[in-house]
Amino acid sequence: MRKNVIVAFALLLWAMSVAFANDTTVVYLYDVKQEIGPETWRNTRKAFEEAELQNAGLVLIHMNTYGGMLNAADSMRTRILNSSIPVWVFIDNNAASAGALISIAADRVYMRPGGNIGAATVVDQSGKPVPDKYQSFMRSMMRSTAESHGKDTIVTARGDTIFKWKRDPGIAEAMVDPKLYVEGVSDTGQVVSFTTNEAIKHGFADGKADNIQQLLEQSEIENYTIVKQELTATDYIINFLINPFVHGILIMIIIGGLYFELQSPGIGFPIAASLLATLLYFAPLYMEGIAQNWEIMIFIGGLILIVIELFAIPGFGVAGISGIIMVVVGLTLAMVDNLEFQMNPNYVDTVMQSLAVVLVASFLSFVGSIWLSKKLFDNSFITGLSLESVQKNDDGYSNVDEHFRSMTGHTGVAVTMLRPSGRVNVDDEHFDARAEDGFIEKGAKVMVVRTSASQLYVRKLEEENEH
Repeated sequence: MRKNVIVAFALLLWAMSVAFANDTTVVYLYDVKQEIGPETWRNTRKAFEEAELQNAGLVLIHMNTYGGMLNAADSMRTRILNSSIPVWVFIDNNAASAGALISIAADRVYMRPGGNIGAATVVDQSGKPVPDKYQSFMRSMMRSTAESHGKDTIVTARGDTIFKWKRDPGIAEAMVDPKLYVEGVSDTGQVVSFTTNEAIKHGFADGKADNIQQLLEQSEIENYTIVKQELTATDYIINFLINPFVHGILIMIIIGGLYFELQSPGIGFPIAASLLATLLYFAPLYMEGIAQNWEIMIFIGGLILIVIELFAIPGFGVAGISGIIMVVVGLTLAMVDNLEFQMNPNYVDTVMQSLAVVLVASFLSFVGSIWLSKKLFDNSFITGLSLESVQKNDDGYSNVDEHFRSMTGHTGVAVTMLRPSGRVNVDDEHFDARAEDGFIEKGAKVMVVRTSASQLYVRKLEEENEH
């Protein structure tokens, strides 16, 4: 009998523990405490995937941001609106601009005393408002996001039934456009920005709390387990590499490496740096599903056309121009998430932003490479990086043997294309050479005009005769 009592008691404890476990709410918590950008959107995708695997009953965003990129904020907003798991936001001080858009997409919004939400006017990097077409798009997003929460049914004291927006779309629009007037809320000429109490009063916040624990207690969630998003070292590396500023640096290295490799024969450091930058550019985007196979193939195809134009076809024509266009297109589209074409009706602006990054970085790289190339080949190094004493030829110093220096005036043939560097055959010997002016085709007759170190400087013989 005693054994049966013990077994029954054990079964009762097990049942109680199972019931308690079933009543425990898994709260998945992740932070949005930086500028909204590609890395924030990536963290959001990861958060919702992990929340679903954890069977979370609530996704809680801990927010403190002044805004950021509109396309990333739009993607985050759409993911929140489409979530099967309830999403709450705790605004820890600020939810400005893009942060306001993300917040009003959530099912509930809580704010710390002294917090702020609003001021969603779209601005450029200098802080000035951008053209109205962007403001119009932002107004539309803010309105539709507010409308997605529907209306409350209110029965008046007289028994009349009225319907009131849970989050007023007009107020949401006024957070973007200072020209809009909302009675009792804002004056014309000022965008709407709410304090914590004002946000609660006008339905843009559901309550205030000092911290996450107080928020959950106020919401009568007693048995809960918080699962906080933990980013790995790989996450931090990928987030760093998908930043648009880093993209620009990598593009500069890609273009600069190719340029310097064409200036010197053989395979060396420039092409290695260019290949490494290419890998760092495409690999994270491909791993995240942003860059697709066909976009990478466009880039590779463009490089092949450029190489063919440089080494197989005299001059520079259709193949080279087509290759440059394909390289630019591949780099640009690889930066654009293909979901952008589905979720963002204004995706053309996103593509143009990516194109601007590619073109500006390419231009700076090209100009910088020409300047640096001239400095390097003219031996004009920074003073602090070289010896300041000069060993003059008149004093008997020379790093060029007499036979090499005596080749000035000798003629030969270009063994490779000189663009402007390559190889020539002079007196039945092969030498590294550099064209004095422009490019020299393979097989052209050349004349040595001067020597420097172990390199000959040559000019097309026909040009020499003309003079």
